Amino acid sequence: MTRRELARWARRPVQVAVALVFPVMLLLMFGYLVGGGRGVRGDYVDYLVPGMLALTMAFGLEGTMLAVTQDLNKGVIDRFRAMPMADGAVLVGRSTADMLQSALVLFVLVGVGHALGWRAHGGPGGLLGALGLLLLFRFAMLWAGIHLALLAGRPELVQAVQILVWPVGFLSNAFAAPDSMPGWLGALVRWNPMSHTATAVRDLVGGPGGESGHVLPAVLWPLGLLAVFLPLALRRFRGLSR
Repeated sequence: MTRRELARWARRPVQVAVALVFPVMLLLMFGYLVGGGRGVRGDYVDYLVPGMLALTMAFGLEGTMLAVTQDLNKGVIDRFRAMPMADGAVLVGRSTADMLQSALVLFVLVGVGHALGWRAHGGPGGLLGALGLLLLFRFAMLWAGIHLALLAGRPELVQAVQILVWPVGFLSNAFAAPDSMPGWLGALVRWNPMSHTATAVRDLVGGPGGESGHVLPAVLWPLGLLAVFLPLALRRFRGLSR
């Protein structure tokens, strides 16, 4: 199933290129056009890059969501059911392919950030730990997206469901410090799971805005989301496949 999804990349090179270029464009736009970082102490690029890494892990779920709904509507699942495979193999294969693409996107963004002057001052160990937290957050968001795609059922509804990701991404500390926001908004931003991930990443790489104590919430929040949405998605998929 993973090889099947990777084969789609070769047939859709433009979509793969857009997935790589779009986060780079956001990073450059916020870094040079609308950058400034309200409430940020220190170099804004050092603050922005970890936030953009976390934001990118929350966005771009529509590719996987569309693939799942297209398989359901084209009758591909009926053929897979006749083969000796687990019921959830289609979803697991698709999620594995998405994680490979996400790792590639992180690699590209880290390279662009390095070109802009960003450095991981926490050393190789801190950087690897930060990347691990980012991929864990992506994995949790991915299964939440898969479940919502199965509930939507049709490709044309995926875009409407994808809009739900925007509040998670932009009501966060990706671009500005919560201390610079109104009290109620800053509190909401601090509770955002993505804010915990971004803050933990900043702490691990030794950048401004990093605070100790956020690594544990950055692990527990995604694990909690996985505990809810992964079994729900598999159960929903088995129900639709009957």
